[in-house]
Amino acid sequence: MKLIRTTSGFKAALCAVLTVFSLSAVAQADLDTVKKELLKKYPDFTIDRVTKAGYGDLYEIFTNGEILYTDAKATFLLVGTLVDTTTRANISEERLQKLSAINFKDLPLDQAIKLVRGNGMRKIAIFEDPNCGYCKRFEQDVNTLENVTAYIFPYPILSPDSIEKSKAIWCSPDRLKAWQDTMLRAKPPTTKGICETPVEKNVALGQKLHVSGTPLTIFEDGERISGALPKERIEAKMLSASKAMTVADAKK
Repeated sequence: MKLIRTTSGFKAALCAVLTVFSLSAVAQADLDTVKKELLKKYPDFTIDRVTKAGYGDLYEIFTNGEILYTDAKATFLLVGTLVDTTTRANISEERLQKLSAINFKDLPLDQAIKLVRGNGMRKIAIFEDPNCGYCKRFEQDVNTLENVTAYIFPYPILSPDSIEKSKAIWCSPDRLKAWQDTMLRAKPPTTKGICETPVEKNVALGQKLHVSGTPLTIFEDGERISGALPKERIEAKMLSASKAMTVADAKK
């Protein structure tokens, strides 16, 4: 049997690796403790993720699409915005965008109404309610965008009538025309919604993604933005999303 002597360099490297594993284990134990303590006090709490905030002794709690803060013993809950006083960056907003990002490729696009303008190269997905006034205003800008494919998910959350309209639009011979008639020309669908529709699936999907209001736009890079965005902001965001996707593809 041949004996292998460990060098001092190898010992140092091994020690460093073990230290990293040890620190990781301690860090995870701390996160588990925070979660455990919170659940003791709030048994019905849904905690998606616990992370060390990186500011003071705060821990970041991601729950139901929002961020809360607490300490290591969960003695308080801070509901509000965390701002870096040096850079004046809204840390909470930046983190929320990252934590709530959606993989565009995972969206069930067959459950959406497809609008293609120009070459359709740029892509967005939109959750909209057919009775939402802000959505109707937003649709006007969406229909002036060039070279875009918009996947419109009927997301009826405002009223029972929204559900009926969504089903009727889906069952229409030309879904896109029926949708645009409703949103742009104030012409409600005349078809009865008696076919198989994805409306219930869309509602379940929106709830899973914490879509609490309409319209909500999802861009190719996974960022989601609520509200009726002005055309200029849509264009700017699609451009930045396209650049982000190009960089991501180059790294593969």
